[in-house]
Amino acid sequence: MTIELAPEMEERFRRLAANFHVSEDFLIRSAVERFVEDREDYAAGIQALSSMKYKISLDEMERLSNEAD
Repeated sequence: MTIELAPEMEERFRRLAANFHVSEDFLIRSAVERFVEDREDYAAGIQALSSMKYKISLDEMERLSNEAD
């Protein structure tokens, strides 16, 4: 897999890798893994919400959340 970054972003990326003493490959792999996991979680959440039989308003959700605190 190959990615192309704008020169400024590529330089920022290289500095970040150097500052954290990790390889550029490690940073890319970590970022892609996190992105994919976040998107999968988001999709699963949307699927779960869309299949709920019982729906509540945002106000009700906030009220219940405040009661739990």
